[in-house]
Amino acid sequence: MTKPIIYQLLPRLFTNYCEEPVRGGTIVQNGSGKLNAITPRILKEIKKLGATHVWYTGVIEHAHDADYTIYGIPRHNVHVIKGHAGSPYAITDYYDIDPDLAENVPGRIAEFEALIKRTHDAGLKAIIDFVPNHVAREYASDAKPRGIEDLGHGDDADMFFSPTNNFYYITRQQFSPVDVNLGDGADAYVEFPAKASGNDCFTAYPGKYDWYDTAKLNYGVDPWNGSRHFDPIPSTWLKMLHILRYWAGKGVDGFRCDMAHMVPIEFWHWAIAAVKEKYPDVKFIAEMYDVGLYRPFIEYGGFDYLYDKVNLYDTLCGIDCSNVSAANLTSCWQTVEGIGDHMLNFLENHDEVRYASRFYAGDGMRVTPALVVSSMIGRGPMMVYAGQELGEDAVGEAGYSGDDGRTTIFDYYVIPSVRQWLNKGACDGKLTPKQQAIRDIYARVLTLCNKEQAIASGEFFDLMYVNYHNPRFNPHSQFTFLRHCDDATLLIAVNFDDAPADVAINLPEHAFEMYGLAPGRRRCVELLTQTAATCDFAPDKPFETSIPARGAVIWKIGRKNSKK
Repeated sequence: MTKPIIYQLLPRLFTNYCEEPVRGGTIVQNGSGKLNAITPRILKEIKKLGATHVWYTGVIEHAHDADYTIYGIPRHNVHVIKGHAGSPYAITDYYDIDPDLAENVPGRIAEFEALIKRTHDAGLKAIIDFVPNHVAREYASDAKPRGIEDLGHGDDADMFFSPTNNFYYITRQQFSPVDVNLGDGADAYVEFPAKASGNDCFTAYPGKYDWYDTAKLNYGVDPWNGSRHFDPIPSTWLKMLHILRYWAGKGVDGFRCDMAHMVPIEFWHWAIAAVKEKYPDVKFIAEMYDVGLYRPFIEYGGFDYLYDKVNLYDTLCGIDCSNVSAANLTSCWQTVEGIGDHMLNFLENHDEVRYASRFYAGDGMRVTPALVVSSMIGRGPMMVYAGQELGEDAVGEAGYSGDDGRTTIFDYYVIPSVRQWLNKGACDGKLTPKQQAIRDIYARVLTLCNKEQAIASGEFFDLMYVNYHNPRFNPHSQFTFLRHCDDATLLIAVNFDDAPADVAINLPEHAFEMYGLAPGRRRCVELLTQTAATCDFAPDKPFETSIPARGAVIWKIGRKNSKK
């Protein structure tokens, strides 16, 4: 069994080697990363980090202000674009690759297909975004296959809701977002009647913090009374299923489904099953922010994995930043008990602040305890975001996104640490000692996730309940658990404190009975440092170990008693 380790990268930023990017610069000033620049050498380095999958974020054509009209691609109105590069989630053509990412614009689909082949040749699988909830205001596909109707084709714009419409229309009102300049004269953006905005904003007057650059898609739900109209199958369902099958047919191994909970679960139940009829190995990942929807979206919706953001991620963030007790991690696995294998864990993605930023931990070297817990508490996927493994701190203001501790997704810009590491594709950039140390931490932890089957496929056993009142263990700052499979037992303990800790971990007899473990003196190896020691591993003698400040230990317990 393989535990998915997903490496997320935004190609527009990832392979952009511009040395002196201009704040808020255009593509002419700052350039853009290209799909062709993601070479076999780079993919090999990503795999060496422990990755099994690459999530290529923002590859579908989306709103941007770059001019490709000479290639027959319509120019997008700058007044409904966020930043010069636009949001990767304001899709303008579901059937096309964003021309910003192509070296040969007319051959952009072929360049994407070549990237998928390189990814597979490197022993990795490829994930792309599926954005089902909304599209760009100016959505119009010029790459759709023959016989496919565009979204909005045949809509009755005089009806706010119709089961046969693809959009919701604010009838007899012009689109007029508040505090957003839609331009004047021939350059103005005019939309009449207005369409509802992507964040369920059913008005002609969204604010500047609404998703005003997108239009909400209609899956057959009337938002005024909640009535659901799924028979006959809505036009939107059929069109979106065709899009999913189109990309699966190009070798894509999985879809990260944006804001999945904003689309009816009945659609997912129908569409995921329909895709898997022809492409049974394709995986579906839900971006999800409601714990109450976890189980239905897995058990009925059919998702393989979903974000555990509001449960584990938020708890780890609280421990790192807000003096939340590490003991709360027990409630995290209890919350998802029975569905834990479907949880995708992370410490960063494009929506969240960088771990090393001043808005989070402030130092990438502090990551070990959170990284070990996030990646080793379960059998589900672990995800890292490009630059995270180098301690990228997203300092400064790239443009539209501001200085908020996130790497911009709206601008033509660079990721400084990634640019340094890749060194124009040579992958021999001279990292600072600190950057190298952080990358080594990630590589050791992430490769262990599949090197040790106790982590990839083994059972989890929480040891906290026998250590809450242990005078030699601090449950506010430390967390400990076992991972076990048929031929291996790991004792894992982390320390969120800024001081090292000498602990004595109580082991319950129940664990020995459950896994058929024989107590005794064992020859053990700490897997992060490869330190060997002889240790007591028994219910009547605490397991003694030292844990570094902001560190972790992963002790692999010998199967036979030591004679020493």
